[in-house]
Amino acid sequence: MGTSGALRAFGAAVARRGPGWADGAAARGALDALTADAPGLGALDPALDDLVDACALTPTDRQVVAVALLAETHPVAHLLCGLLAGDGAAGLPTTALAVELAGASVLDPAAHGRFAPGAALRRAGLLRLVAAGTFATTRVGLVPRVVAHLLGRRDAAAEVRPLLTEAVPADVTGYAEVAAALAADEPLVWVHAPVGAAGTGLAVAACRELDVACVVVDLERVPAVAGSDGPARAALHDAVRAAQLEAVLGRCVLVLAGAHLPGPDLVRLVTDGAVPVVAVGGTVWDPRWAGPLPPTVTAGRLTLAQRAERWAAMTGPDVATADVVSLRMTPEEIVRVGRRARADAARDSRDVDVDDVRRTARRLGGAAGSRVRTQGTAATLDDLVLPDHTRREVERLVAWARHRDDVLALGDLHGKGGKGTGISALFSGSPGTGKTLAAHVVADTLGMDLFQVDLSSVVDKYIGETEKNLERVFRQAESLNAVLFFDEADALFGSRSAVTDAKDRYANQEVAYLLQRMEAAEGLTILATNLRGNLDPAFARRLHFMVHFPDPDVPTRRALWQHHLAQLPATDPEDPVDLDLLAETVEVCGGDIRNVVLAATYDAVTGGVPLGMRHVRAATEREIAKLGRRLTDPRW
Repeated sequence: MGTSGALRAFGAAVARRGPGWADGAAARGALDALTADAPGLGALDPALDDLVDACALTPTDRQVVAVALLAETHPVAHLLCGLLAGDGAAGLPTTALAVELAGASVLDPAAHGRFAPGAALRRAGLLRLVAAGTFATTRVGLVPRVVAHLLGRRDAAAEVRPLLTEAVPADVTGYAEVAAALAADEPLVWVHAPVGAAGTGLAVAACRELDVACVVVDLERVPAVAGSDGPARAALHDAVRAAQLEAVLGRCVLVLAGAHLPGPDLVRLVTDGAVPVVAVGGTVWDPRWAGPLPPTVTAGRLTLAQRAERWAAMTGPDVATADVVSLRMTPEEIVRVGRRARADAARDSRDVDVDDVRRTARRLGGAAGSRVRTQGTAATLDDLVLPDHTRREVERLVAWARHRDDVLALGDLHGKGGKGTGISALFSGSPGTGKTLAAHVVADTLGMDLFQVDLSSVVDKYIGETEKNLERVFRQAESLNAVLFFDEADALFGSRSAVTDAKDRYANQEVAYLLQRMEAAEGLTILATNLRGNLDPAFARRLHFMVHFPDPDVPTRRALWQHHLAQLPATDPEDPVDLDLLAETVEVCGGDIRNVVLAATYDAVTGGVPLGMRHVRAATEREIAKLGRRLTDPRW
């Protein structure tokens, strides 16, 4: 029975149930009016047939949908539904009325089962039920998005549009296994996507392999997902259901990024759905998440060559340099950053350059947490004035981070025995020797943000809370693909001691946790300490780099004075700064030299004159006094 047939059924039912609304003649007039309008509504039949085919509905299910559609789209049908349900006014049909108008008996047990949670109508997410206690009083309608789809609108629902991510394929390790699982009609495939892995791109490539469409939804964009309260869980559930409906209407595979957020609820949400789902999560599949074990795949990462090819396509070959290619991004992030960089350059009527890409990349990674440094001028390797052997070690650390994915692609050199694929380094040396600046240089050179740990927000007096806080810190830094920086690391990573009381035991427990977590880390971690000997010896094996920042010698001090003074546009030619005197007589570190130059600059600007040796001399004497020392050289 088509739409016009359903209209006639409405009219016949009104004629049978005449008392309570007008009379038989009026009911017949309503029937004639509906029949006259039927040709226009009959145009919806092809769309309805396509929906029935996509959801594998039975003929009776189709009629139920047609009844609900008429009540949603035809004003007279809406009125008739309310009247036949006993409302005396317009309204939605009851489930019993919908079944009866569809030509089935309300006494048939199958009629009740059509509205059960696992039935085809409910699995597809087409219906909205307004429960009222009984089969005869519960109202049934179509979800607004379904009505819009049947009326010809193809844009996604408003609640789904902010969550949609562009489908960018990536032929990385694992995509063939996902394609095989989908071809075998697996309802759920779990893809573990570590930091920087192309999990979503892998899923899209698998769908492309099978020549099927897909819709990609990122649950990380759902508001309030960071909490574990009821509203946050409800928001996630609603987002998954809305995404499933979009996939149903589009006859697509659903690729669900951020799938670890729903956690154990994901199994129920997915297995109750009507479309296959490729769930991309930042964690491995947890066997406690009930239900049958799904096929699982670990996503690979783009190699440097693959990244170079994609950057060249987005920004041109001249921009796809080592500094850009080393940015550890997924295919989707490369597209987002490339488009934004091109738009920024086009606004200034110029070609996109490396700085555009790096600046945009930092904006992409710095969206969470006040501890993430995203503002300020980027530091470069040229800002490091260090002895040659120290500088070479910092450059080697940057090179390791740049080429890590290529090394991982060669074999399982990382990650065996529970070890992570991260890189860890220790910077040790006296205060002011450049340890913190070097950490900033590493982050900026790699186009990453620096996640500096605030010890006051991590250390907790309650047993076990410090470990929980540290776990959150590690996870957030890994999820942001940021450099995790522990300044004054000996406060957390101190040597374990003999246990004489409960306090010692729990202090040792925190260090033991850090040892394990450092070994399982996936990101880039830098520790800085003034007292290397205070660190637990067991950390040495977990560290890939141990870089010592020595106190500067005379040539290094001279280079430091010259570097900081070079930041000024000019100095006083009549009172030149004596770099040799400063380097030979003032035994301070780079941080102290920076403070002297800054103070001298303020004095010069206040006096309205260029900076000269007199300003530097006065500022140096104040800085030395602040350090509790005196200048004894007679030349001073």
